[in-house]
Amino acid sequence: MKNKITIVGAGHVGATAAQLAAYKELGEVVLLDIVEGVPQGKGLDLLESGPIEQFSGKIIGTNDYKDTAGSDVVVITAGIPRKPGMSRDDLIDTNSKVVNSVVKQVIQYSPDTIFIVVSNPLDIMAYLAKQVSGFPRNRVIGMAGVLDSARFRAFIAEELDVSMEDTQAMVLGGHGDSMVPLPRYATVSGISITELLSKEKIDKLITRTRKGGGEIVGLLKTGSAYYAPGASIIQMAESILRDKKRILPCSAFLEGEYGIEGIFVGVPVKLGAGGIEQIIQIELTEVESSALKSSADEVKKTLAALEM
Repeated sequence: MKNKITIVGAGHVGATAAQLAAYKELGEVVLLDIVEGVPQGKGLDLLESGPIEQFSGKIIGTNDYKDTAGSDVVVITAGIPRKPGMSRDDLIDTNSKVVNSVVKQVIQYSPDTIFIVVSNPLDIMAYLAKQVSGFPRNRVIGMAGVLDSARFRAFIAEELDVSMEDTQAMVLGGHGDSMVPLPRYATVSGISITELLSKEKIDKLITRTRKGGGEIVGLLKTGSAYYAPGASIIQMAESILRDKKRILPCSAFLEGEYGIEGIFVGVPVKLGAGGIEQIIQIELTEVESSALKSSADEVKKTLAALEM
């Protein structure tokens, strides 16, 4: 049976994710938005690129949740993006209403789906999706760590003038300024960056990673990032739909792992056909562990503002 992926929200992030899903032939792609004509137009435009990009598959643009029935993966990008001067937390009131509505409608038609939550504030919206859906924690995943790690990797490769293909990195914690990039686990062809860069340069890369989203918001002025978020979504979706069992940093609901309980926080997980199939607990130094717990505390503070 062919896979089906639904992307809710046909803005820049959703449309980019739909494009990559189609190009990778992950299955039937449904692009849904409340604005009439937008998902239909973008879906048709994407379909017409098929002969050039050499992909085949069904692409549906729609305003009707009935068209999402039987989705294996549902990506939630819907909501308002950040603008200059705004933090991710400033979006909580508007986006919580959007995510609540989306989840309730999706589960009517796809009760066995796996959610990938992208709407900000990410960790809070993932928590909301889990509570509203009643799904087990393996089937609600926040997309944050893959994106934050990709930014860290890009900055490392740029600084060292090496291939991004050889650069790996791990960023844990909440998706915000308190995120926790881990230099010890950042490598170039297996060589830790602590062997290749001074502490001063590493600290600058960490700061830039933490403010990576804000840097783009400041440049664009009327929106936020979408190419890297779209690619991050599809890396996760592909691992689930093709049961690749990749180890990726994702926002997961913790039940005591890393000494954290009852919230979504970015940690390394194994992603396969069952969603989160394992939460990987890596050894952290006291400083790293303290930073992760501080990041979790920031998530808890924001969660307290959520009205269920």
